[in-house]
Amino acid sequence: MEPILEVVGLKKRFSGFELREVSFTLERGYIMGFIGPNGAGKTTTIKLIMNLLKKDGGIVKIFGLENDDEKTSVRIMDKIGFVFGENVFYEELTVEEIKGVIAPLYSQWDEEAFKKYMKTFSLPFKKRIKELSRGMKIKLALAIALSHNAELLIMDEPTSGLDPVMRSEFLEILSEFIQDERRSVFFSTHITSDLDKIADFVTFINDGSIIFSCEKDELFERYAVVKGPKEIFNPHTKEYFVGIKENRFGIEGLVKNAEDFRKIIKEKVVFERPNLEDIMFYYSKGEKGCLA
Repeated sequence: MEPILEVVGLKKRFSGFELREVSFTLERGYIMGFIGPNGAGKTTTIKLIMNLLKKDGGIVKIFGLENDDEKTSVRIMDKIGFVFGENVFYEELTVEEIKGVIAPLYSQWDEEAFKKYMKTFSLPFKKRIKELSRGMKIKLALAIALSHNAELLIMDEPTSGLDPVMRSEFLEILSEFIQDERRSVFFSTHITSDLDKIADFVTFINDGSIIFSCEKDELFERYAVVKGPKEIFNPHTKEYFVGIKENRFGIEGLVKNAEDFRKIIKEKVVFERPNLEDIMFYYSKGEKGCLA
């Protein structure tokens, strides 16, 4: 079975910024987290995937189809759900009116599913979009995305306006969404703790280039945060360090190939399991490479 999303050598150039040979693959039945600092190229990549920007090079395939012409794009978009952190709805319309505009656009709109999610998210049908909080607008976008039998959810900062309780419910819904193993989620976010909980794969972009695209569990196995005296960073160990920071007790850093590093280090060192925020922080400061 072909990947649900395949990006190969994607390029886009702006004045002062360039997306360089972006490549990654998302199989069916998985959640991929898409992370990177502000300005790294996450939103540009998503817009190119959705054919909202014209690419300068590369290939984007969704459901095995290249998303290049209008006819193919309509077929693809019918099976994709979108959730963005910013509002994309016309502010003067009510929730019910927005549903009336959007529902006919999808061939498999499920009215009962929409009503169920409206109740779950405590959303009011009669309120205008401009009267909704940021969190409620995100909930509405999610309700719509889940109500037309989408096979792929593409999300750009979807949880940033939600309270902790709603964020947990949101993540549970995503986990349930992929249970039939034919649907997937592409989830761009700054809240890496959400991805620590639910992501199967993580793709990290920085300054327009992919730093790594790997299984999340493999990242945690191969990397470690180490704390120890300054002497542990020397010409013999330098190749293991992705990045370091000094403090009054010594240094703290992220090392790759952690098991090999354990074998050569002589000094007393504390090893800790990293989280995605640690990995992103040190790679943003340091070098490129995936599980080298």
